[in-house]
Amino acid sequence: MSKASGGRKRKAKASGKRRDSPPEERTAERGEEGGPDEAVTFIAETVAELVKLAERHRLEVLSHLLSMAQLEAEERLRTRSKRKLS
Repeated sequence: MSKASGGRKRKAKASGKRRDSPPEERTAERGEEGGPDEAVTFIAETVAELVKLAERHRLEVLSHLLSMAQLEAEERLRTRSKRKLS
């Protein structure tokens, strides 16, 4: 009885990064604009939704970790706002 060679073939990993244009252009292509403040605001809002989802499904540890990420994002927003007022 002979064993057929072949097995599984490895798939090339798609990194999702395009190397034909600089990062700034790739960002503009996706319609993303803004700086760190906008990024932190987006993260805080998105994580808040994920916290609700985790809580709804009683995923306590995940909910806790996401809540910590939300608090961190909100704290960064507060500290950046205070620096801008100075």
